[in-house]
Formats: sequence, C-alpha cells, structure tokens
Amino acid sequence: MKKLVYTFLVLITMGSIHAQEKELNLSLNEAVKYALKNSYNAKIAKNDIKSAKEIVWETTAIGLPQINAKVDYQNFLKQPVSLLPAAAFDNRESIVETVEDFFDITRESSPDAPDGFIPVVFGTQQNINASFTLTQLIFDGSYLVGLQASKTFLKISKQAKEKTALLTREAVINAYGNVLVTEKSISILEGNVKILQKNFNDAQKIYENGLNEEEDVEQLEITLGNLKSQLNNVKRMKDIGYQMLNLSLGNAINTKLILTDSLASLAENNINLELIGSEFNFSNHIDFKISENDRETKRLMMKLEQSKALPSLSAFVNYGSQAFSNSFSFFNGDQKWFGSSLLGVSLNVPIFSSFARKSKTTQAKIALENSDIRLEETKQRLSLLAKKAKNEYQLSIENYSTAKRNVALAERIEKKQRIKFFEGISSSFDLLQAQNQLYNQQQTYIQSMLDVIAKKATLENALNLPIK
Repeated sequence: MKKLVYTFLVLITMGSIHAQEKELNLSLNEAVKYALKNSYNAKIAKNDIKSAKEIVWETTAIGLPQINAKVDYQNFLKQPVSLLPAAAFDNRESIVETVEDFFDITRESSPDAPDGFIPVVFGTQQNINASFTLTQLIFDGSYLVGLQASKTFLKISKQAKEKTALLTREAVINAYGNVLVTEKSISILEGNVKILQKNFNDAQKIYENGLNEEEDVEQLEITLGNLKSQLNNVKRMKDIGYQMLNLSLGNAINTKLILTDSLASLAENNINLELIGSEFNFSNHIDFKISENDRETKRLMMKLEQSKALPSLSAFVNYGSQAFSNSFSFFNGDQKWFGSSLLGVSLNVPIFSSFARKSKTTQAKIALENSDIRLEETKQRLSLLAKKAKNEYQLSIENYSTAKRNVALAERIEKKQRIKFFEGISSSFDLLQAQNQLYNQQQTYIQSMLDVIAKKATLENALNLPIK
C-alpha cells in the first residue's frame, strides 16, 4: 500500500514539474495574437457580448406570450363561521333547526353567536385550485424603447471588445518591449562589468608596482560596485518583467516564455514614416463610436420618459379547475373538479402625475444635450491625441537615430580614455567621466529603441488602426 501511494505521489510530482516546464516561444506579433484570445480582459469582453445578447432576448421576450401555472392548496385547521340573520327566513324556528342540523352547528357549540343569527360554516375543510394563465402585451411604449436600448447595449458591448483588443495590443507591446529592454540591459551591463573588472584588476597591479595612485584604484572600485548593483537590480526586474508579460497574455505568471524577437530588430521594423503623414478620420475611431452610442443611449432614455405618457394595453386568458373535499382525496378517480375560464383585457391610461413625468423628460433632454457636448469634445480630443501621438512617434525615431550614433561615439571616447589612463596620459577623473557618459548613452539608446516600439503602438491606437 505504501509503495502504491509513493508511486502515485511521484507521478503527481512529475506531472507538476512537466506543467511548470511548459514553454512558449513568441514573437511580438504572436504574443499580440495570443493575448487577443487568452488575456483576462479579452475573455471578459467576450462574456460581456454573450451577456448582452441574453439581455436583448430577455427584453424581446417581454413582448412575447407568457404562460404561468399556479396551484393553491388550502386546509382549514379550523373553518371560519359565518352568521346568517334568522329574521330573514319565514318560520324561523323550524328553519333555524334545519340549518343547524344541516351544518352540524348549534347555539351551544357557538355560544358567542349573537341572538337572531345562525352560525354557519360554508365550504369544505380542504380545497385545491390549479390554473394556467396566458398573458400577452399588446402595446407598451416603454417596451418598444427598451427593445431598442437592449440592441444599443449589444452594440456598445461589441465596441467595448474592440476597444479592449486595442488596449491589449498596446499593453502586450509595452510588456514585451520592457522584457527585451531588461535582457539588453543585462547584456550591456555584464559586458561593462567584465571590462571594468579587468581594468580594476590591472589598475590594482599597477598600483602594487607603485606606478599609479591608490585613488585611481578606488575610483574604479566605486564605479565597479555601482555597475554590479545596477546589474543585480536589472536581473531582479527581468523576472518581474516576464511575470508582467505573462499577466498581459493571460498566462500564469510563472509560465516560461522565450521571446524570439530582438529589441534592435523590433525598433528598426517599427520605423514607419508613412504613419506620420497619414490622414486621421475621427468618425471611424472606436472612442468616437462609443461616444455616439452613449448619445444614442441618452436619446433612448428621453424617449423612454416620453413613452411613459402613452397608454399600455395587455390581454390575458386564464383557465382553472377547483376541487373541494373534507379529506385529502384530490387524486382519487371519483374526485369532482369544477373548471372555470376567464378572458380579460387591461388598459392603463396615465392621466396626471403632478408633472413628475414632465420633470423626468426634461432631465433626459438635458442629459442628451450634455452627450452632444461630450461628442463634440471627443472629436476635438481625438484629433489632438492623434497629432500629439504623431509628434511623439516622430521624436522617438529622431531620438533613436541620435542615440544610436551617440552610443558609438561614447564607446570610442571611453576606449581612448581607457588607453590613455593605463598609459598614464589621463587621470582617473577623465576615465570616470568617459565611463559615465558611455553608460548613460547606452541606457538612452536602449530606452530610445523601446520608445520607438511603444510610441508606434500609441500612434496606432490614436489612429484606430485595425489589428492585423
């Protein structure tokens, strides 16, 4: 038995390890497509559309026939007594005796009965009533408006899904780019640490031979310590970056990812000057469409308030059957059932509401006017955002070209200063300046590549470019 349990635990552990070792090889485009299907927000947006479709049918069903069944069962633990006036009958004494005998009630058994009245129990102790009712809405202005509103809500849910897809694309691009930045930073920092470690070792040997000052060695030691600290921090950020990317993809945060695109290639491939000169059409922008639907919602709300002044008409058909007994014999074959049927029409005409309906309609009109103002504001804002995104994208391309050139210059300057330092021509201060300049330019260059990728994604969203 112990051996069986041990084998079972080993199999579970191996399965767990295998699941943890699952890898995903993703390019940036593949990561975007993956997220559009699997991200948390994408799944929620799909469910919202399903829910909106159900709301449309729920609203539609209000105007369709409704059938309800009802069963009422009553068992009087003590039946109520009714009083019949004895004076209403001729030959009162004989009638009183007959009634008392028939209903098995006497004045002695009902001492509380006032004089001149006969206590009587009507009906049986138990009864059951089963009925079916068919109702049909014939006309209701609120229903017609509600049906239109539910369809508008479905359209809003679909547009929300489209908006979610655009935001998901931008989030994945930024997360993917941030991981590549940390990878590139680690590579550069490791190279810098390796070079600086060699410089420090060489400078220490030279100092031990009395050919330079201790300050030169200490200066290199400080710079080396700072670089190692930065490297350790970036390595920690790398793990967080991968987890953030997994979160945007909709994966468990510890899923192993292998990114097949490089930062440099993505930066080059994302340079597209045609985007800067492209025309912007706000009427096709998803945010403008959402604002239009918001206005349509406000219009329908005003129409709803107006429709409440209209009459409503509905009809119903009811069929029921009743059975009576002093014992529970309703399922016996000889039980008698008494049927009944009813046809009815209900007309509700609102006449006067002390101007409450007028007040609500006025509020709805004001809300519609505000939505018109918001719609115009959305036009201007989207145009401005598109112009701003184009400017920032163009600037990112210019900064990338400058940073690429500057990092090459900084590498040459640092190399020359290093040679001069070990030849004794320049001081440690000059080498420190050259090194700091190189490190800053390297970080600027890395950031400029990420900016090109991220700013293009922002511009694509601002222009509402479709996802390919």
